[in-house]
Amino acid sequence: MTTTDRITLYYSPQSRATGARVLLEELGAPYDLHVLNMKAGEQRKDAYLAINPLGKVPAIRHRDALVTEQVAIFIYLSDLFPQAGLTPALDDPRRGPYLRWTAYYGSSFEPAVIDHFMKREPAPITQSPYADYDTMLGALEAQLAKGPYLFGDKITAADILWGIAFNWTMTFGIVPKRDVFVRYAERITSRPAYQRVTAADQEMAAAHAAAAGV
Repeated sequence: MTTTDRITLYYSPQSRATGARVLLEELGAPYDLHVLNMKAGEQRKDAYLAINPLGKVPAIRHRDALVTEQVAIFIYLSDLFPQAGLTPALDDPRRGPYLRWTAYYGSSFEPAVIDHFMKREPAPITQSPYADYDTMLGALEAQLAKGPYLFGDKITAADILWGIAFNWTMTFGIVPKRDVFVRYAERITSRPAYQRVTAADQEMAAAHAAAAGV
């Protein structure tokens, strides 16, 4: 990969973009941060809305490709660096389950936990994208109980996505601290890549708060 092939990560500390940065570190990918101070509302300004009209991070740019949405970013990046061993190949029998559980994060988990956090009544089960909160979470618990990772002994990019998601949702009480979730999250958050990014995020978040007068 040449210098023109570097990945730009549109980023704000202690946000969903943290997971994308951890993945880049795990992949050993060359990347640059385009940092947004969300405490100052920079994600809602025209310059960034031209990148992502929803005003959300993460987003990445690689060559002429602009990719938004956490799940799409994880699939794109892990496929871009297959040598890191975090994505099953197309002919690997784990490829289908890997895509299933990666997509499950955006299509079922996030809608369910936000409805649960906001104390909103879910749609009728025939119309809800995630059936109901308990069913959605139970399916995850059953899969993770096979451990130590989603697909046995070998970690994938999906585990980076899910381990970080469980860590923050349990921290805020959105997901219960069941043993299987706690142990799983600890496997990911104890990794050096997560520790490096978390330390950098703490410094960056403090600087952003000071700059925004928060």
